Amino acid sequence: MKLTQIALVAFLGAAVAAPVFAQPGPGMGARAGKAMRYAFNKDNTPGWSLMSAEERSAYHDKMLAAKSYDECKALQDEQHQAMAARAKEQGKTLRGPRRNACDNMKARGFFK
Repeated sequence: MKLTQIALVAFLGAAVAAPVFAQPGPGMGARAGKAMRYAFNKDNTPGWSLMSAEERSAYHDKMLAAKSYDECKALQDEQHQAMAARAKEQGKTLRGPRRNACDNMKARGFFK
């Protein structure tokens, strides 16, 4: 009889505890359900600090509108040359990107 009671208590305890462990988690993250995006920022855009907010926004829109990897690279090279000239005018040195935005976009499926 004792064994049956212990088994019953263990079963009821597990039945009561199971819903506690089965609570929903935090979800898919902060961007759950949103369209695939890519952030252009100081880490992947040389000359970021040399651009105005409007220029940053225009560059972002152009890059996202690129239909191919080659078009993306052409936009990136054009922007880099413009920012290199601006940096030279200001007596600054333009560094290379920490990460290549076109490579990251390709890896994320923005273009083939």
